Amino acid sequence: MGQSEDRLRRLLEDELEECCEADVEHRMGELEQVADRADRVVHTDTAVLGVLSNETRLLLVRALDTAGRELCVCELEALADVSESAVSHALSDLANVGLVTREKRGKWRYYNATERATAILSTLDETRPRGENA
Repeated sequence: MGQSEDRLRRLLEDELEECCEADVEHRMGELEQVADRADRVVHTDTAVLGVLSNETRLLLVRALDTAGRELCVCELEALADVSESAVSHALSDLANVGLVTREKRGKWRYYNATERATAILSTLDETRPRGENA
């Protein structure tokens, strides 16, 4: 029995006052199901959260969500205090994980926040501790 199974056995003994091998196997099965469900989305969630962990990308998606409409890349460049190429790269990253949509019209590209981006930002806003700037 591995160290984690030994610790699990001790936990179950504390919880159940008695513990047999079947109890440990049952709990391990439950934990494997939890891990399987979590593993299915971890890669995608990590990509989305990784993209949002950059201040420029978060600023851009916040601006699009706040505007409530599509904005041209030139408008977004005016908002960010970074180079044109940094804005383009950030928008590309946001589009790749499904947080913004993009549409090319003539020589201009327009971007809009997706419903997923809006939901994530709303959750952040709703769960922000009191007194923290909104």
